[in-house]
Amino acid sequence: MYVTYDRSVDAAYVYLTDEELIPGRDTVPVQEGVPHSVRGEVTLDFKDGRLVGIEVLAASRTLPADLLALAR
Repeated sequence: MYVTYDRSVDAAYVYLTDEELIPGRDTVPVQEGVPHSVRGEVTLDFKDGRLVGIEVLAASRTLPADLLALAR
């Protein structure tokens, strides 16, 4: 597992596998009730019925800073 982070678009991707990814995507919005300042979007990537990756938009507002500091 590893994380990449693109500061220019404030998006992070959490890779749950090292295998090449050509997944289908299901977009899951952050649920209501979360303060507007931390809202973002999460995209779950599946391959062969297994969760293989997670994309997080507005990553600097929704993910821990120490995780982003370790990102590639």
